[in-house]
Amino acid sequence: MLKLMKHLKPFKWPVFLIILFMFFRTITDLYLPTLMSDIVDIGIVNGDTDYIIKTGIIMLGIALIGGACSIVSGYLSAKVGTNFGKSLRKQLFTKATYYSLHEIDQIGTASLITRTTNDIVQVQNVMTMVLRIATMAPLMAIGSIAMALSKDVPLSGVIVVVIALMGIVIGLAVTKAIPLFKTMQIKVDKLNLVMRERLTGLRVIRAFNRVKTEEKRFEKANKELTDVAIKVNKLMAIMMPFIMLMFSLSSVAIIWFGGFRVDSGAIQVGVLMAFIQYTSQVLMSFLMLTMIMVMVPRASASAERINEVINLDSEIVNADKLKEPTSSRGIIEFKNVSFFYHSDHGASEAAIENISFTAKPGDYTAIIGGTGSGKSTLINLIPRFYDVTKGDIEIDGVNVKDYDMKILREKISLVPQEALLFSGSVKENIKYGKTDATMEELFEAADIARATEFIDEMDEKFESYISQGGTNISGGQKQRISIARAVVRKPQIYLFDDSFSALDAKTEAELRGKLKEHTKDTTLIVVAQKVTSVMNADQIIVIDQGKISGIGTHKELLQTSEVYNEIVASQLSKEEIANG
Repeated sequence: MLKLMKHLKPFKWPVFLIILFMFFRTITDLYLPTLMSDIVDIGIVNGDTDYIIKTGIIMLGIALIGGACSIVSGYLSAKVGTNFGKSLRKQLFTKATYYSLHEIDQIGTASLITRTTNDIVQVQNVMTMVLRIATMAPLMAIGSIAMALSKDVPLSGVIVVVIALMGIVIGLAVTKAIPLFKTMQIKVDKLNLVMRERLTGLRVIRAFNRVKTEEKRFEKANKELTDVAIKVNKLMAIMMPFIMLMFSLSSVAIIWFGGFRVDSGAIQVGVLMAFIQYTSQVLMSFLMLTMIMVMVPRASASAERINEVINLDSEIVNADKLKEPTSSRGIIEFKNVSFFYHSDHGASEAAIENISFTAKPGDYTAIIGGTGSGKSTLINLIPRFYDVTKGDIEIDGVNVKDYDMKILREKISLVPQEALLFSGSVKENIKYGKTDATMEELFEAADIARATEFIDEMDEKFESYISQGGTNISGGQKQRISIARAVVRKPQIYLFDDSFSALDAKTEAELRGKLKEHTKDTTLIVVAQKVTSVMNADQIIVIDQGKISGIGTHKELLQTSEVYNEIVASQLSKEEIANG
């Protein structure tokens, strides 16, 4: 929790004002019982009405000043707490945006969402309270004890006993609560994960009639969270009644022993009344601190999780000295590239090993291989979603690690294996590739992607709404909008990761024809499962178990590559092979 305090630096002046106003508020609260004591011991005892009225007016003025200080500090603390939460959310979102896929997998998507929302809310709420109470309560407690001692030292023994008992109980409760709160946040992560999978996988769940199974999964996660929450709340529930009991017992003890002190003439009635007020203020301070103690353990667990994200540095970083290529054409060279997934992925062998090839502008480079052979991994290394373990990837003679990340990715248009669309219009989704694209450029990109035929049939054409994930259109339509989004960017390098899988043969053939014409001066790399998608490529790279088993044209590979022949034989008839 303390590590997050450094993020309060931009709010140092509001924090200073909060402390200042809470200090004045505390001073006013401490002065009021003394004035009340004077009214009783001087005004009432002597029957001095003028003194009573005069002192009463002073008390009213001091109370108004204290109230004003409380209002201002409350407003400022709420503002600082809210902006503090906003700042943390921005930092976590920005940090996660620059994470490699490995870091995303390491923390978990569901956990990142929980940390950015629920965890920050916990810390924000405590911060708002701490700014006020953590300043006021200690000052109030120390000041009240000092004032009580100044009124009567022997009677102050009651306060010492009460504080000792409260400190022991609160300390034990908080010590046991902290690990439970940490467990609670982990259970929230798990619940979010189950809920997220339930919502995103709804079609599959219903198709396989697994609704009851998912309900049981959710019920289990929900019960685990509830059980931990009940344990914590039981523990925290003990403190409040205990403090109220101490509050009542201390009042009884002070009146009991104070009565003897008044009877013996050691103190006056007004002093006893003031002493009761100061004791109440001491206990009220501990009550406020207890409220923080109830919230701090959970906020501490949340703060620890937030710090994990903030302090986790991405393995993908810009080089200290960035280089610029002498020419900018988009030539890609793989030089003995190997890549291992991290051990926490359970990978014992290289995903790809000793990969070397060159993809040139104007050439159609295709990559084909069996499922899990490493094709997508190879594509993900070019824009540095992961960094190579061994070897080098160069674009125009410069290692991708030596590029500025923004410049590198501006050279590339990627169409991922799973077409991802964002909620918004068709136009907004295509313009995601180029924010300042004109309608003419959008029409051109959609035409190349063979998307205009279904866009024109939509009620609002390019303004038609696409739901989150593109669930209101077909898979083939999603792929074509994704391709249009890549095309409108007009990059130097196109990367298509099995992006034609949902298209029929006729649409795919038309699209590839349009793409070939459009990309004649750019570097085109296409990952495909279907032989028909790669037969006309200038260069086909056959991947088998993470290694290159052959490079060449379709006809050359039929003569030289056993793996390629097996793929072809599994997909095409003898007549089609002969005609190919």
